[in-house]
Amino acid sequence: MSGTREAAGLQGIRGGHGIFRGYGDKHPSHQNNFRILMKIIRLDDVQIFVHTADAGSFSEAARQLNIAPGHASASVQRLEKALDARLFTRSTRSMQLSEAGERYLPHARAMLGAREQGEQALADGRGGLSGPLRLSAPSDFGRNLLLPWLDAFQHQHPGLSLHLKMSDRAADLIRQPLDAVLRYGTLPDSSLLAMPLANGNRRALCAAPAYLQRHGTPARVDDLRRHNCLRYVWSEQLHERWRFTLPGGDRTVAVSGNRVSDDADAVRRWAIAGEGLVYKSRLDLVDDLKAGRLVELFPPEHCEPAPLHLICAHRAQLTPAVSRLHAFLRERCTALLASHAPGDHRSA
Repeated sequence: MSGTREAAGLQGIRGGHGIFRGYGDKHPSHQNNFRILMKIIRLDDVQIFVHTADAGSFSEAARQLNIAPGHASASVQRLEKALDARLFTRSTRSMQLSEAGERYLPHARAMLGAREQGEQALADGRGGLSGPLRLSAPSDFGRNLLLPWLDAFQHQHPGLSLHLKMSDRAADLIRQPLDAVLRYGTLPDSSLLAMPLANGNRRALCAAPAYLQRHGTPARVDDLRRHNCLRYVWSEQLHERWRFTLPGGDRTVAVSGNRVSDDADAVRRWAIAGEGLVYKSRLDLVDDLKAGRLVELFPPEHCEPAPLHLICAHRAQLTPAVSRLHAFLRERCTALLASHAPGDHRSA
């Protein structure tokens, strides 16, 4: 008897118009299962939806995925039908995520992430990391430290495909297709998973020897008001209030200068060229300090903490690749900071 039921079910699967059509008709108790099966969500449709949300159009998403624009549109429509929800609001000139699309997008990313984690687990069983590793990093750290470190990491794991975004704007881990971001600073309480890379890192106040010869060396925090301070924009906020942790308590000074950039690497290069003072992560400046291109002006313990973290949106994104990258980068950050002991400094 059971064999007859299985045969009927298989016949329904092979039928042209409905999944388990014959099986559901003969067994009304399975009608709910039938309706659920009719709404099976295809992961390739979810992937196209996420790419379309990121790209802002079907044509751009199709170009990125190397498919026809009509295919992308049909996939999203099929997903909308399965979800019984409108994911985009469309007009002749534009399209954007609907309210339902905004709510569904993080879950769609989680579905794709779960698939990648499953594939990664299988790859680990075969002895190597593989698949995409999508990262975002600050400009200065990214260009001058992270790039060569990632070369070494990928050479150890050639199955990985690296996707690196470098920007001094805070990346949105929920909306953007990223596995992890590198970020300086003390993080507010949130649901983000922050893994420390350099907890003891601080900012360093520095200048080139040529600048100090022309303008003198600041001996205390208040002296900074008389110097040309090179400022940068982080996540659309101008970093012009420099904070110090002095023995008598924290002090913040409003600084000014004749140069501002939204790229912190450019600000560091201006300082090396003798154009003014720079106040940024010691990790970014260690090589310049060791080479004598910059001089450290205040004791490290008097400068603002700037811990570096590798951050995931949630624990489900902590893949084996991200875990190994965390251990790899933490070892290199620790070694770099230990490679240059601070010298003697004037009192701040």
